[in-house]
Amino acid sequence: MRTALRALIALLLAIGSAASLPVLAQVGPTPAEASSYKGLHAAAHRGDAAQVAALAAAGADVNARDGNGRTPLHVATFARQRDAIRALVKARANIDLLESDRYDAVTIASVADDEETLRVLLSLDASAKQVTSRYDGTALIAAAHLGHDGVVRQLIAAGAPLDHVNNLHWTAVIESIVLGNGGARHQATLKALIDAGANLQLKDRQGNTPLALARSRGYTAMVAMLEKAGAR
Repeated sequence: MRTALRALIALLLAIGSAASLPVLAQVGPTPAEASSYKGLHAAAHRGDAAQVAALAAAGADVNARDGNGRTPLHVATFARQRDAIRALVKARANIDLLESDRYDAVTIASVADDEETLRVLLSLDASAKQVTSRYDGTALIAAAHLGHDGVVRQLIAAGAPLDHVNNLHWTAVIESIVLGNGGARHQATLKALIDAGANLQLKDRQGNTPLALARSRGYTAMVAMLEKAGAR
């Protein structure tokens, strides 16, 4: 499975479609799935916090799974139903569970660039430190890849590991360069990581530093930031 995944990654890199990598496996409920939900999953999807509380008080399993391993909290996060998230956590739902593709609520909100839902999750003590996804990454790496700079700043403030290396041998700094477009949001993402003290010397599997990677892509603004920060 991992060999096939890496072959797909190599192909996407070759054709310039790698920007979709970390979200390949992140699948929210389809309309058909959502319409079939019952109980807590249905209440979470439509954001009915009162019904969530009533069902939980009646003994419903707040950590029940759908066919893709999503709990009601995952469903509420995909649907941006923040009151339902609060009600589920108040009912003692586990805020840090992973669904079948190994995403937690924090990573789901981060990939969606949903800063408000992420803010709610973190305020409820969701962890920004978990290893998630089939890439053995983190929410911070996924957000850095996508240039979600506001999310990146929230995750850094919540103690996300700055220098985690995923199974592609990439850090958040590296992903902000190799999977970004060099534009304003990816520049802001890289700046946030630099300002937070991320290691700028960690290399990819081929031995390339972030500075070398930025130079090879012609990302002059990123090169200037890295050089100013002492990257080599």
